[in-house]
Amino acid sequence: MPKTKPYLSNRRQPQKKSNKITLFWVVGGAVILLIAAFFAFQKKASPYIPEVAGGPSLKVDKEVVDLGDVKLGTPVQVAFSITNVGDEPLRFSKTPYIEVREGC
Repeated sequence: MPKTKPYLSNRRQPQKKSNKITLFWVVGGAVILLIAAFFAFQKKASPYIPEVAGGPSLKVDKEVVDLGDVKLGTPVQVAFSITNVGDEPLRFSKTPYIEVREGC
């Protein structure tokens, strides 16, 4: 029997995809899924419930500030927060007035 040569085709055999590209897509997909899960399971902010209904109302975090014994002419610094706890916008018609008193 004569030997026959294997059939050769002019078609190119499909090349195997690179492992690096496949790894890139797998890692990229996993990162996207993790980001989506992070945003999906985040705790939702609770809706604002006003303390006072029917108008604006101010709430001060510190109504009295005690600085202890301070010598005359010594500069001091105090910070406090004012919040509108009503259900309507707060508008000032005049400049707000804060009274500073010396105590005993």
